Amino acid sequence: MKLPTDSGWYETKKVDTDITWIYEPAINPFFRCNIWHIKGRDRDLLIDSGSGLFSLRASVDSLSERPVTAVASHAHFDHIGCHHEFDHCLAHPAELPVLLEPSARETLADRYATAEMFDRLPPGGFDASQYHIEPTAADRVKPLEAGARLDTGNRSFEVLHLPGHSPGSIALWDERNGVLFSGDAIYDGELLADNHHSDIGEYIDSMRRLQELPVNQVHGGHFDSFGRDVYQQIIREFLDTYDR
Repeated sequence: MKLPTDSGWYETKKVDTDITWIYEPAINPFFRCNIWHIKGRDRDLLIDSGSGLFSLRASVDSLSERPVTAVASHAHFDHIGCHHEFDHCLAHPAELPVLLEPSARETLADRYATAEMFDRLPPGGFDASQYHIEPTAADRVKPLEAGARLDTGNRSFEVLHLPGHSPGSIALWDERNGVLFSGDAIYDGELLADNHHSDIGEYIDSMRRLQELPVNQVHGGHFDSFGRDVYQQIIREFLDTYDR
């Protein structure tokens, strides 16, 4: 199904020479996914794709300028809503089945996709009973294994598998620049480890691994980006709370 277009639904903010933050300002920050567009010399990367209420590709002009690989940090509804619009999609094998058949339970839409997630309702309102994520065609999505590398021509990212929030949560690590695109594994807000497919033991292990990375900048799945000191503080507080 072709999504409606609304040129005012998305806003963009350039955060680096080749990194643009795309977001849906009408959605409350707790529910609002950060969409990251990384321009490359050879190919662009898109990390996550928002709620899918309006066409991302048709609404944000810069996504039509060159080939785009759409990466899913994980397969919750607020992160994969427009993946089906892109010809080349990647996700961890544990999340692939959800992109292909995105049920309300597995995407957490049954829990969180309600009118309460909006600061301002979309045009026409929001009917939770009618909301669903469009499936991504099988020939458009491929598995993204831990340790794989994604290269844009001027940036190279290592894929980190960081289960806990969800089984196939991943992050992209640009070691040369000390930049981490962390999805929902870590961000500067309430971290969720109580979903039906969350695993607190795995989350603790993931946090211990993150603690060892020489991170300078984090672009997370929600809320504002942050630096090394906040990064280490979030990890310490998480481990103090759960690693007992």
